[in-house]
Amino acid sequence: MIQSGNHSIGVPGKVDDDVAFVLAKAAELRLPLLATMPPAEARAEFARRLSRTNPPPPEGIEAETIAINGPGGPLPIRLYRPAGGATAKAALLYFHGGGFVVGDLDTHDAICRVIAGRSGSTVAAVDYRLGPEHPYPAAIEDGDAALTWAASRPAELGGDGVILGVAGDSAGGTLSAVMALHARDRGIALALQALIYPAVDQGGDHPSRRRLAEGYLLTQADIDWFTAQYFVGRSGPVLEPDASPLRAASHAGLAPALVLTCGFDPLADEGRAYAEALRAAGVPVRSVCLEGAIHGCLGLAAYLECGRTALDELCSAWKAAAG
Repeated sequence: MIQSGNHSIGVPGKVDDDVAFVLAKAAELRLPLLATMPPAEARAEFARRLSRTNPPPPEGIEAETIAINGPGGPLPIRLYRPAGGATAKAALLYFHGGGFVVGDLDTHDAICRVIAGRSGSTVAAVDYRLGPEHPYPAAIEDGDAALTWAASRPAELGGDGVILGVAGDSAGGTLSAVMALHARDRGIALALQALIYPAVDQGGDHPSRRRLAEGYLLTQADIDWFTAQYFVGRSGPVLEPDASPLRAASHAGLAPALVLTCGFDPLADEGRAYAEALRAAGVPVRSVCLEGAIHGCLGLAAYLECGRTALDELCSAWKAAAG
């Protein structure tokens, strides 16, 4: 079981020194903005950056990519397991970040290897479809297909008795929150939902979105671009729970949660609001704010202490939940 409660790491209102260095370096390099690129170019640029900044992958992890039946055709899932170990009795569905437009199995490969190694469990990374080619709700439909597959306890996950959880960062955190809602409604037991700086409210006027709109890597212009690519053809904010899980009618009965936010992330306030909504509904919640951190720090763990702390929190929460 996770250790619930509110936890603050770092100095409130102060950017971590190594984060300040990375921000200054990014400004000096004048990195191209993803929001100015066609989606295919943005994906290549995102992958290039993470290949340099992801945490180092551990040795001794086996990886195998399979395909399950998805609503849009074969849905790739990459399975990670510690090499030579006994069959894991816990499996974590992992949904990568990237605004529902960029990111894939390879951009988050190192993170999934670390989770599998530290937890001794199976990690099943889901290669869900991306916008704008496959707009909302395609990612949700793929998430549901992966959840249905995992809930059947297939041999690839260890068969009957396997403990299940969901996790993800950024857009993947949003997907994980939605999958936890779906799992509850379908009677699928989850040991954990790990939500790393998720976007959970498309329509909320949260102060952090205004206060931190510029200067901390993820900008409001980026958010607007991702939103336009994902919600193609939608006018105005999409407020249904599959897009804005904070607005679900009830959060009661959901899986225990890790909700991790960053003090200098435009999404910080809605993440904290989601943790409070879960707690008010009686859900055990470990809410962690990395005070001096920025959105995307998990993928910057090669350089940022806060990224390594985020990864530690994720691995520890899953290991505790999985028993």
